[in-house]
Amino acid sequence: MTLNALRRRRGVRSAKDLLRLALVYGYCDFSLRETAAWAASVGLADVSDVALLKRFRQCPDWLGHLLSAKIAERAQWQPPSCRGWRVKLVDGSGVKPPGAGSSYWRIHLGFDLQRLTIDQVEITDCKVGESLQRFNLTAGDLAVADRGFAHRAGMLAVAQTGAGFLVRLPWNNVPLEQRDGQSWDLFAFLRTLPDAECGEAEVRFRSGGETLDCRVLALRKTEAAAEQSREQVLRAYRKKSKQIDPRTLEAAGYTILLTNVAPAELNAEAGLELYRYRWQVELAFKRLKSLIDLDQLRAKEPAMVKTYLLAKLLGVLVLEDLQHRYLAFFPWGFPIRRPSAPVHVAFAASTS
Repeated sequence: MTLNALRRRRGVRSAKDLLRLALVYGYCDFSLRETAAWAASVGLADVSDVALLKRFRQCPDWLGHLLSAKIAERAQWQPPSCRGWRVKLVDGSGVKPPGAGSSYWRIHLGFDLQRLTIDQVEITDCKVGESLQRFNLTAGDLAVADRGFAHRAGMLAVAQTGAGFLVRLPWNNVPLEQRDGQSWDLFAFLRTLPDAECGEAEVRFRSGGETLDCRVLALRKTEAAAEQSREQVLRAYRKKSKQIDPRTLEAAGYTILLTNVAPAELNAEAGLELYRYRWQVELAFKRLKSLIDLDQLRAKEPAMVKTYLLAKLLGVLVLEDLQHRYLAFFPWGFPIRRPSAPVHVAFAASTS
């Protein structure tokens, strides 16, 4: 159905009116009946909740196009690179419709670290897992991700594009070996690390008949931090009534990362410091869920879920643009001093 057909029905006069209705429904979290009542109260449209339902069912592709255009608009300005790398924090988060049980939708989100802004969004059902292959990574990009993205096929695909990855490594998910093909013991390496110090090891993994050279970066936590991590793991296993492997508790005493970036560009200390920034994308999801109720879906059917979520995410990007515009405003029309240079992440320690 064309956009003109969508907006001709019962009083929606323009694409702008239809967009406002979608934003009120999704971003403002109004029900269909509340959206129709609001439209009538402000003189925007005389439309019923049933008519809105029919329109919104046809909106996902159009809203997806608008969201893509907004993201592309942001991508026209590239921030200064960090020693040759453009850092992208990636993550996924599930959202559930009311009464959905174990069924949910997953939002795959890319977050530009230099600009502290969302630059990629994809909505899929719960059957689509987290993977680095879902993100538009090109040569010079460095994807920083949690352990849910530690899959050999995805990491190999990223490396083949010329991009880099820095991924949290579960102890049992990615079989590693020495560069010469001999077996490698992760825990033997971890036990050599001094307290509260980091180290690295050259390894490789196999995927689909190919091998990829990479490095393990690891940090031994303080005993207090390790004990806290072990308690969190134990609580999670008790909740699921599952028996825990002793190696899982031992691994909880370390932060373990895997990367394909060369040591001259990303040493162990810099890689571990960079991984701390991944919490920016966690905070972005927390803000979306707490401020605009991203995790409280009103809809159940796929088309309405996508309309609802896309409207919320589009509203977030518009609001961010307005926020930056107002923060940059000066009553006299110009800044008194030049803005200071942005702070960038240093990837390699000084060789001096």
